[in-house]
Amino acid sequence: MNIVCLDMEGVLTPEIWIAFSEASGIPELRRTTREEPDYDKLMRWRIGLLKERGLGLKEIQKVISTVDPLPGAKEFLDELRRRVPTVILSDTFEEFAAPLMEKLGQPLLLCNSLKVDENGTILAHRMRIENSKLTTVRALQAIGYDTLAAGDSFNDIAMLRASKAGFLFRTSPAVRQANSDLPAFEDFPELLEAITAAM
Repeated sequence: MNIVCLDMEGVLTPEIWIAFSEASGIPELRRTTREEPDYDKLMRWRIGLLKERGLGLKEIQKVISTVDPLPGAKEFLDELRRRVPTVILSDTFEEFAAPLMEKLGQPLLLCNSLKVDENGTILAHRMRIENSKLTTVRALQAIGYDTLAAGDSFNDIAMLRASKAGFLFRTSPAVRQANSDLPAFEDFPELLEAITAAM
């Protein structure tokens, strides 16, 4: 029995931190897991930068409310879910993702959470589980599923490689070069066809 595991940001939605970087005028916040593979290090740096600038959850959520899924993402996800059980595995946070999940038709999302004080200051990030994407794929396999996975960043690679079939989607040149043996696609119809053929 198959199940598809998809990354969220960069695959189905724009990168939230890039959108917030543009809206806030803080170019440093454009840095993502495409450039920094160590997610904990990246998040500690982001939280520190937000504190320095006096920005918190309210400001980020205001920007997220204006963000739409990538063109064609909802149609791709709707068709994929008709064919095979699908779960989104993301390093984003519950506090960020809710508006985007609504726009995508409420797919199942497994992600992390934030520790926020009464003023909306982000104090820390709480990972659901260590190596959450790989750990979740292994857990699904342990209960009888064959996983197929798609992602765009360094933090997706372990999930892709552990799966029956793994695909890069709209990835960066650095990720593609470091993983040149993985099939890479640029549009949703190609990805849907590849996933279907691998089932």
